[in-house]
Amino acid sequence: MTHSTAVKILAFDVFGTVVDWHTSIAAAVTSIGLPVDAGAFANAWRAGYVPALRRVINGDLGWTKLDDLHRMILDDILAEFGVPDLAEEERHQLTLSWHRLDPWPDAVDALTRLKTKYLICTLSNGNIALLAHLAKHAGLPWDCILSAEIFRHYKPEPQPYHGVASLFDLPESDVMLVAAHHEDLAAARSCGLQTAYVERPREFGPHALKDVSPHPDNTLHARDLGDLAMLLGC
Repeated sequence: MTHSTAVKILAFDVFGTVVDWHTSIAAAVTSIGLPVDAGAFANAWRAGYVPALRRVINGDLGWTKLDDLHRMILDDILAEFGVPDLAEEERHQLTLSWHRLDPWPDAVDALTRLKTKYLICTLSNGNIALLAHLAKHAGLPWDCILSAEIFRHYKPEPQPYHGVASLFDLPESDVMLVAAHHEDLAAARSCGLQTAYVERPREFGPHALKDVSPHPDNTLHARDLGDLAMLLGC
């Protein structure tokens, strides 16, 4: 698998690809003393993500930023985990823990290397405030923060993928989406983007290892972001 020299922009999925949401959210749950299995709670919160996005995509909910979706999911799973009486301020602070996720160990160095040759930006369903706070917390050196909030459409709808190319006045084939999720990459390919898969076997924690097998339709397959930087000549 070789990359096209036409790539000018690397657009990154963030949750799971660049930052380790599972460890970070589990730590936040533990820090406020919730009487739950923190890892299971983190995964349950994340499991509510796609159904919540689908409600917006299907029109069951009007446009709702991810912070507000995270809060809705949190309220539901607190009840499921038997903690219905958590105070409002703690719910708010727990929701904001998504703004303070730690990067994977390889992320900052690899992004810094990739930035020397390519324009690097986010293409995330996170809202702009969340992504800006996350970049500040984790030291992520983005050239630009792009969010579904700009396009008012969530991935895997086509608008965010086409939107990156449109904003920079480039053909879609000059943009490569980098993600640890095959469904995100498949949607990007259907819009004409190149794609790079990054293995994150521990995205859901050490006890729920993820299948990270290559998909033949991706332009590149990398063990981590450092490996991707090497494959892309950085």
